[in-house]
Amino acid sequence: MIEKMIRIGRLYDMYGELLTDRQRKCLDLHYLQDLSLGEIAAEFGVSRQAINDILHRTTEILEQYEQKLKLLEQDENRTKMLLNIRSILENALTEKNASIDALQQVLNAVNQILK
Repeated sequence: MIEKMIRIGRLYDMYGELLTDRQRKCLDLHYLQDLSLGEIAAEFGVSRQAINDILHRTTEILEQYEQKLKLLEQDENRTKMLLNIRSILENALTEKNASIDALQQVLNAVNQILK
């Protein structure tokens, strides 16, 4: 459940501006401010089921954006590559002489990021 909330939060960060005001507000209240469906329904003057439907549709929309645009996937891949670069550099710094191989690995990783 926590993983789902984190994913929705990250998708919201990437694609939130593409949602309607109502969709953004519902996601924000439920996933980011942790309000219950009943509390959100009271604020909007609709049923809990209506809020549940909005949340379900909106998360599907966010997943569709990600499926087509892959911004979150690209961001996660960049983060992994940067962590790899940091590891290579840290290992090279602990050695007396940074090897050409370590520098080549860093250059390759940077080139992957810039693709």
